[in-house]
Amino acid sequence: MSIYLQLHPVSPQLRFVRQAVEVLRRGGVIVYPTDSCYALGCHIGDKAALERIRDIRQTDRNHHFTLVCRDLAEVGKYAMVDNWQYRLLRAHTPGPYTFLLKASRETPRRLKHERRGTIGLRVPDHPVTAMLLSELAEPVMSSTLLLPGEELPRTDAREIYEKLEHSVDLVLDGGNCGLIPTSVIDLSGDHASVVRSGRGDVSPFGT
Repeated sequence: MSIYLQLHPVSPQLRFVRQAVEVLRRGGVIVYPTDSCYALGCHIGDKAALERIRDIRQTDRNHHFTLVCRDLAEVGKYAMVDNWQYRLLRAHTPGPYTFLLKASRETPRRLKHERRGTIGLRVPDHPVTAMLLSELAEPVMSSTLLLPGEELPRTDAREIYEKLEHSVDLVLDGGNCGLIPTSVIDLSGDHASVVRSGRGDVSPFGT
């Protein structure tokens, strides 16, 4: 049986967030809110937890996870960032964007795109996520909570808990996150390109 914790969406209770951090550090899988949709998250070094998320979403080994980071300094640890990329990242983080960048040597091999050597990273603009990452002091390995056979992410954390209480270890209810996923911006080449238009203005990145 998993744990359900209802958080204040603007001023989240620190004790609840710390409880989620302990679950992550023990190898658990959590559901948590972001500025686009709810996400499944686990510790960056935990292969077994990653496989549990794959099982929940019923994805294959080609499914790529996103590293959800506290700030640009953390992004720079796991990706190679040139000056022009940094300027774009600084202007649009935190925010509802996932950026594809060339992965650094710090990035676990299983998180890199097999052929391109890229990694998806984001810095969300949500108080619950910000507190979670601050307390954990490292990125969360994440995947959008889109369940098999469903076309849209779920927005009601209580319903998510009832559906996944035997599959995840903890659900952080931060209120409705909406249905629109992040915009995905590829910065791994010599210019920015829009891979997916979602939440967030994509006009600064071309088409």
